[in-house]
Parts: sequence; structure tokens; C-alpha cells
Amino acid sequence: METKFLDDDSLATFKVAPGVWGRRHLFVNYYIIQNLDSATWVLVDAGLKSSADQIRRMAKALFGENAKPAAIVLTHGHFDHIGALKSLLEEWDVPVYAHPLEKPYLTGQSSYPPADPTVGGGLMASFSFLFPADPIDVRERIKPLPVHETIEELPGWKFIHTPGHSPGHVSLYREQDKVLIAGDAFVTTKAESMISTILQTEEISGPPKYFTCNWASAKLSVMKLAALQPEIVATGHGKVMRGNKMRQDLDALSRNFDRVALPADGRYVNEPAVTNENGVVSLPQKTESIPAAIKLIGITGLGLALGILVYKQLRKQMA
Repeated sequence: METKFLDDDSLATFKVAPGVWGRRHLFVNYYIIQNLDSATWVLVDAGLKSSADQIRRMAKALFGENAKPAAIVLTHGHFDHIGALKSLLEEWDVPVYAHPLEKPYLTGQSSYPPADPTVGGGLMASFSFLFPADPIDVRERIKPLPVHETIEELPGWKFIHTPGHSPGHVSLYREQDKVLIAGDAFVTTKAESMISTILQTEEISGPPKYFTCNWASAKLSVMKLAALQPEIVATGHGKVMRGNKMRQDLDALSRNFDRVALPADGRYVNEPAVTNENGVVSLPQKTESIPAAIKLIGITGLGLALGILVYKQLRKQMA
């Protein structure tokens, strides 16, 4: 169950499962996992640039003054999952685990495939042309995830390569109680919709369409995670969901992926971005540059107000 808001800036810390907590900042979640056999803990993802102080306060509330993790694990390196990373690493001398196929985007070697604002679904998608795809460079801290799918600092958990939304995207799974941290392999709200994002409307949904660059891989990743039959799912966007209804909805997403998750149009729908261990190799031709939602945004005052809100928040994160 979610706890009450702990801060006057309306950031919510919530319990996911024994030894697992999450927090939402604006439209993205990050997580803390404690080693149940010791006092050590791991941070999973690092939110937006403005998340750094909130992550520090969360760690202090859970583990005391000057608490620092044993490691940081990244589900992937998109801007809303690594925004506070550099700031945190200025005081936390810890390894940062990422899949080898994410390394070029975390070592300054390659930009990500750019966001696709033409996929439809709402204002978050339409404004995604503002989302940065540039790499960061934390090469001195990057540690590739091992081939055996376990992480020393996370006993009882395994990581699962779940590409599609990004080339080296991973999810984390604790088999003991079937807890799944899925990152953006799938999410629990309609990430393309500004209304759903603001209201945190619960809905098992495919990966955020605007940044997914390989839809065939994304479909296989959802199938892989649905087959686990998790009891609890915590994702990069949306609320924690659990139980039979969640499993039924995740199974339905897996079986009907092409109909309910795949965009009708978009840059990567018919041709994926080609990537390798060095980053982007080639990109499909760019489609329409100005999405219909942007063209029509001035029709209503609500649309204009939401558009201004999105723009201001994104500018803060890119400052």
C-alpha cells in the first residue's frame, strides 16, 4: 500500500515489498532494495536531474544520516532514469551496474535513438521531441552486469535482459516472492498520456512508445516477463500493481501486444534502430516532424495549459 506523501513537494515514498521501496518524482519512479540479510542497499535508477535531493532524503529516512548504497543498478539510461546520477556519484563512490549494450550511452560514446513524437497517444508523446537523447559520461563508475544474471550486491535477485525500449534495458526479479521491477519494459500507466501520467491512472501498458526503438524486441521482452507470472510489479512509470488482475492484464498485453501496444504509426514501427555495443549504427528515416497533437494544441485552453506545463518541466530537467 502507498504511504502518505512525506514532503510538501508531493513526492510519495511507498512500500513495494519486504525490503523494497519506491518513490515517484513528477512522472518517473526509482527504487531502493535492501539486502534482507544485511544493512546494505542498492538504488535502482536515478530519476530526473531534480531527483538528487529527494533520493538523498529517501535514503536518510530509511537508513539514517550519510547512508549510501552498495551499488546503483540502472534498468536503462534514458534521461529520466539517470538524471541525478552524476550528482549522486559526487558523494557516493559506488559502482554503477548497467547492461553492456547500455554502456555507450553512459560513457559519452553515443546518443540514444531520438524520441519519436509521432507515435500518438497523448501530450507526453507529442512533446517527446524535447526529451534529451544525449549520453552522459560516468565511465569511471560503470560496471557491466555479469553474464550469470546475478548481482553480488543484490542476493536473491536476478536481472533479465528486456530490450526494445532501449538496447540494454534490464528488469529485476526476486523469485522468492515474485517481485518484478520492470523498468520501462512495460509500465502501469499510459505513459504517452499527460492526463494518465498526472492522475497515475492504473493500466498495464506497453513500454513508453515515444522512446521505444525496437518493437519486435519489446514484444519478446513483455512475453518473457509475463511468463514469470509475477505477484508484484513496480515499473518506471505508474503505481505498483499486484495480484490476479494484474497478472491477467499483463498476460493480455503479452498476447495482444501488436494490437494494444504497437503504435499505428511511428519512426520505429516498421524498421528498428540498429544498435550494437558501440551505440547507434543506423536509424530509419524520420517521419512527420510535427505531431498532430502539437498542431492542434491551441484549440483548447486545457491543451495549451498542459503543453506549457510539459514544456516548463522538461526545460527544468535539461537545464
